[in-house]
Amino acid sequence: MDLKQFIRDIPDFPKEGIMFKDITPLLANKDAFKHAIDALCEQYSDKQIDYVLGAEARGFIMAAAMAYNLGAGFIPARKPGKLPYNTIKAEYELEYGMDALEVHEDAIRAGDRVLVVDDVLATGGTAAAKAKLVKEIGGIVLGPAFLVELTFLDGIKKLEDFDVFSLIKY
Repeated sequence: MDLKQFIRDIPDFPKEGIMFKDITPLLANKDAFKHAIDALCEQYSDKQIDYVLGAEARGFIMAAAMAYNLGAGFIPARKPGKLPYNTIKAEYELEYGMDALEVHEDAIRAGDRVLVVDDVLATGGTAAAKAKLVKEIGGIVLGPAFLVELTFLDGIKKLEDFDVFSLIKY
């Protein structure tokens, strides 16, 4: 299935000069969404994953569906101040600014195998921050997985220590 046909370009979002890859049509199409989740999970079906970690908001969608499919737990990485318990934080740079993510400090135990998932790999900052959080708590990062990779932004350079998988590349 050609999943690119379900991704639309939104010019100048969230700011002028950025061509946003909108995956909501893919998510809305039951066949395309199922195909995408199945194809992503196929890459990790034999990796004995304990948790899938995803960042809000679109990363939640991909990661939660993959966690269910893989028989793993789901860990939310959220914007600062959104989680109700003690957290650890990692800051990162986006292609259009700075941001930060937090996870509960007890979300992962030493040696837990964690798949870091997101919808899009752009500059790599978000994925690198999530991997840093996993490692800081003592987990093992099995690799970042993405629905879409924007290769022209070279985000993969921030993830050189990991085996990165992207289903769709632009």
